[in-house]
Amino acid sequence: MLRSGDDFGMLLLEKIKKLIVFALVGMLAVVVLLSTVHLGALIVQEVWTPPRFLIRVQGLLEIFGYFLLVLIGVELLETLKAYLVKEVIHVRVVLEVALIAMARKVIIAEPNIIPGFTLLGIAALILALAVAFYFERQAKRGIVPSA
Repeated sequence: MLRSGDDFGMLLLEKIKKLIVFALVGMLAVVVLLSTVHLGALIVQEVWTPPRFLIRVQGLLEIFGYFLLVLIGVELLETLKAYLVKEVIHVRVVLEVALIAMARKVIIAEPNIIPGFTLLGIAALILALAVAFYFERQAKRGIVPSA
């Protein structure tokens, strides 16, 4: 049984936790906003660099990588928002963020430079995330795969 001092301590911890999550949301929102502005500047710079309106392949890879980085930030904001509202971290959103991060890694990676075992590890990680995502969706639908 909790005493009144314990109730006060738990209430104080909950308030501090909420304050920290609000601070994280604010800081992440600023970072995502600034990253979006930087992405826009990067696109304009690539478009205006001669030859105009033609983006070189390396520039496209950089833009796509940065785009996915901003998307990861947006998904993290969604995760924090869900945590604030329901005090639950949704597994699906975390898996989506991880898959987006791995897609970003694949897009910006130089396959000639990265060792083969590292590429195999990345492939295995993507496969594991995809399987986890599949099972999470099946569980949400109420479908349990038979063994």
